[in-house]
Amino acid sequence: MENTIRLYFEAWLKNDLDVIKRVFAENIVYTECYGPEYRGISQIVKWFVEWNKRGKVLEWTIKRVIQQNRTLVVEWFFKNEYDGAVDEFDGVSIVDFDDDMKILKLSEFQSKSEHCYPYGK
Repeated sequence: MENTIRLYFEAWLKNDLDVIKRVFAENIVYTECYGPEYRGISQIVKWFVEWNKRGKVLEWTIKRVIQQNRTLVVEWFFKNEYDGAVDEFDGVSIVDFDDDMKILKLSEFQSKSEHCYPYGK
């Protein structure tokens, strides 16, 4: 499972649609951290292709992976360029796998990557 999620993150860095088609279950439900939800592999493929026409993932680093049964919790840092603007943030994904070890459900959560220290360091 951890290898699958690493392949998935790398697919965004390499714009590799074949990996996308391989790692997701047909009935995948994918919820992005800012609201959009994709249902089914055909929507995932459409999103991936359209997004990569306007953007590029510059970095997607896995910080930590926690596994419980067929669920992974993945903490990560993400940086991209989209329509000429660069953005970066920290995030967490909760990833559920089906019996065939394909990604069945993926939910992302976002946090600012720049932190302030109201009481000092």
